[in-house]
Amino acid sequence: MDFIATGLINAFTLLLHGDSTTWSAVLVTLKVSTLSMLLSLAGGLPCGFCLGYFNFRGKRALRTVFDTMLALPTVFIGLMVYAMISHQGPLGEYGLLFSIWGIAIGQTILAFPIVVVLAASSVEGADSQLRLTLISLGAGRINIALTTLWEVRFGILAAAVTAYGRVMTEVGISMMVGGNIKWHTRTITTAIALETGKGMFANGIALGMILITIAFIVNISLAFLRKQ
Repeated sequence: MDFIATGLINAFTLLLHGDSTTWSAVLVTLKVSTLSMLLSLAGGLPCGFCLGYFNFRGKRALRTVFDTMLALPTVFIGLMVYAMISHQGPLGEYGLLFSIWGIAIGQTILAFPIVVVLAASSVEGADSQLRLTLISLGAGRINIALTTLWEVRFGILAAAVTAYGRVMTEVGISMMVGGNIKWHTRTITTAIALETGKGMFANGIALGMILITIAFIVNISLAFLRKQ
């Protein structure tokens, strides 16, 4: 147990003294996660709203597809994205491999079905009388849609937080597509795997503490917004 206590002490030392390697991984993680979340929310929220709000042929089959995508392994997504953006792939000319944008593409694919499914579930769980009430008051389609979104805003926030937590903690995509390049594409999770494998237990603990702190801040923010 001594090595755990020593690791914790050294981890606090690294954080307090602003270890450049540690904070570089943190910065890359925040950049990639934020970028992928913006992309997934931009596409996932409209799709989730339509899937939960409208009734159309093939809706159940489409919902099953998105539900299945929730279980996609990150290494499989990483493999597919790698094949697409490698030099031999159809998108190889854009130089996305081993870049922040490359990781963001993979994480967007990971987060997209989470946002769609949870947003659709929130919309489906909205008050069934809301739409009829709004129509009786003469509200147009846009106003009805916006009002429905406002009514399920906490469900939407929960979807965003859940997806953010998923992309923050994934390893496979970041490792395969990003290459774990120091100062460039090394994220918190890939750095933890690398440092622990090298026997640098303190560095791994320090990064783990930061990851937990970020998750804690995100969830506290969600709880605060729910009270507003």
